[in-house]
Amino acid sequence: MKILITGGTGFIGSAVIRYIIENTSDRVVNVDKLTYAANLESLELVENNPRYAFKQVDICDAKELSRVFEQHQPDAIMHLAAESHVDRSIDGAAEFIQTNIVGTYTLLEVALDYWNNLETDKKARFKFLHISTDEVYGDLENKDDLFTEISPYNPSSPYSASKASSDHLVRAWHRTYGLPTIIIHSSNNYGPFQHEEKLIPLMILNALEGNPLPVYGNGLQIRDWLFVEDHAKALYKVLKEGNIGETYNIGGSCEKTNITVVRSICDILEMLVPNKPYGIVKYEDLITYVKDRPGHDVRYAIDTTKISRELGWEQQETFESGLRKTIEWYVKQFQSGRYMIEKS
Repeated sequence: MKILITGGTGFIGSAVIRYIIENTSDRVVNVDKLTYAANLESLELVENNPRYAFKQVDICDAKELSRVFEQHQPDAIMHLAAESHVDRSIDGAAEFIQTNIVGTYTLLEVALDYWNNLETDKKARFKFLHISTDEVYGDLENKDDLFTEISPYNPSSPYSASKASSDHLVRAWHRTYGLPTIIIHSSNNYGPFQHEEKLIPLMILNALEGNPLPVYGNGLQIRDWLFVEDHAKALYKVLKEGNIGETYNIGGSCEKTNITVVRSICDILEMLVPNKPYGIVKYEDLITYVKDRPGHDVRYAIDTTKISRELGWEQQETFESGLRKTIEWYVKQFQSGRYMIEKS
């Protein structure tokens, strides 16, 4: 297959590209605008592979997108390009509306025109995967509840509202025009190459520099954590075996409070980097509780029964093993001078 991946220099997109190039014979066309969250270093292992191509294109640019489709003739689309940081969406929603809603609409229109003009056999094999988030479902009130593929939408932030909007567009283009789409909702990802504004890398790098570890509110917000390489494998499995028109939830079946995650990071750093910045006795001493962000959801948790039952996917990494791998990677990057959080 030739797979067009949007947002391929992002955290999840780059993991998907690395997995495909290293483990399959498929070809990849990476379409990315290269925003602040892009990391070209995440693709150094594959950038010279003859089965990989990169196009710096904004998904809101229909003309350039059409040119990429015409030139590369993809067999499938994996749409991962998105603005994804909740705090940034609260500070300014415009970029989220533009990329996540207008960008998805533009991509759908270009893909639909391309698909309508394919030969019969190629048209029948074409798939459009839209990768979304569990945050579109909002908050889980009861401690035993889980998000399923039919959970009602109840987004809380400008980010999750923009992703919910894009989901609705994708479903509408499938129902109205017949475009062969599949939607995926995934839980919180973590792993190497994640942007340092996200919780786990932020805490690792701040601790290594002796900076405060800011925890929102009481730190008891619960998230379901998924190692990014497990997510990449799941997305490829959905691409190959998933049913058109369906939705699949992908989670780590690993609920942790934010404060538990931060303390786990501190514990592992005590073992890996016992020589702390001057004046720091324990990494945990850096934990600082700060004012909670507006509209902060308390709990997310995903039911992965459907993807396990229908496609046979199971995660390989435990949170403990995945977190240690992640911290080891960031420590190595930090010690080599590649990552640094400036002190305020």
